[in-house]
Amino acid sequence: MSDPMIEFLQVSKVYGGLTAVDRLSLSVPRGQITVFVGPSGCGKTTSLRMVNRMVEPSSGTITVEGRDVVAQPAPLLRRSMGYVMQSAGLMPHRTVVDNIATVPRLNGASRASARERARELLGVVGLPENLGGRYPAQLSGGQQQRVGVARALAADPPVLLMDEPFSAVDPVVRHELQQELLRLQRELGKTIIFVTHDIDEAVLLGDRIAVFAVGGRLAQVAGPEELLRAPVDEFVSEFVGRDRGFRHLGFYDDEGLPVSPAATVPVADVAAARPEEWLIAVDEASRPAGWAGAAFPGTLMSGGSLHRSGGTLRSALDAALSSPSGRGVVVDDAGRLLGTVGATEVIAQADARRAAAQRERAAIATAGTGTGDER
Repeated sequence: MSDPMIEFLQVSKVYGGLTAVDRLSLSVPRGQITVFVGPSGCGKTTSLRMVNRMVEPSSGTITVEGRDVVAQPAPLLRRSMGYVMQSAGLMPHRTVVDNIATVPRLNGASRASARERARELLGVVGLPENLGGRYPAQLSGGQQQRVGVARALAADPPVLLMDEPFSAVDPVVRHELQQELLRLQRELGKTIIFVTHDIDEAVLLGDRIAVFAVGGRLAQVAGPEELLRAPVDEFVSEFVGRDRGFRHLGFYDDEGLPVSPAATVPVADVAAARPEEWLIAVDEASRPAGWAGAAFPGTLMSGGSLHRSGGTLRSALDAALSSPSGRGVVVDDAGRLLGTVGATEVIAQADARRAAAQRERAAIATAGTGTGDER
């Protein structure tokens, strides 16, 4: 694991007789996204909020860059970190630019320099500069969340705390915001703690994933591939989901996957076709347009996703399982037909890749033990 930026050392939070977080020990690596995930009431948000002392720990120690957070004045601690919440939390009476400029102003920046920084950040989070003079009520939910992210970045903090920031927007906007966060992280390399209840979001975003169980217990910490491959107990297995094997395929590209030649028919000839087997209807540029089959002669049938060569094994499996013929359609970057692939072939390839990865891990582990006499 890389250099830890944040460390929890036997941290607990008790409200009355109720334990919200139970002796949490966890290292958050520098420059990575660590996702806290789990069901409602498991202590993930409480754990996040103890980092900037919005919640005070009952016992234990939290350090940021080696400094105990409780030894620092809470207002200064909070201004040293970015914080993004579910509802954006923008001040309704301030313009977008002035919302973003809030923390730089609190840190002593002039109004002009803070606003200049705010306008720069609009472009960073994918918003046009002309939105800067609007008020939060004049923005969509997705735009408000982007402003919230910009405000969190305004003082260039090393740490971002994100508490279910995308859960209140519709699925399409949520996907856009997730991709935007990944882009920003590639460019900025912040240390991010991201809280979500959605395991798919956790797997998409997390370099490391911390799964919390009810009662504030940390159940497992792992990278997304290991979490899906080897859940540590029944709780994690159930939470991750029974389709975790399909999710796991998303970590393997389709290198080596056998693609079979496909029987085709021109789209213009489908009406007259009476095929005895499934045919892929293609246009003049060899791009798939649908299927022609014996069950529905003369009919162009839609159905089935396309798998673009070079994609993941999960994409290939999705194409095979969604196809009326049981064969996934494989295309090149220009959308031209390359052939077909079946679910059995995808699973076999995944098993081979998994076995190869296990052998590689075993070899690394053996090498790390240092065998033989070394003088």
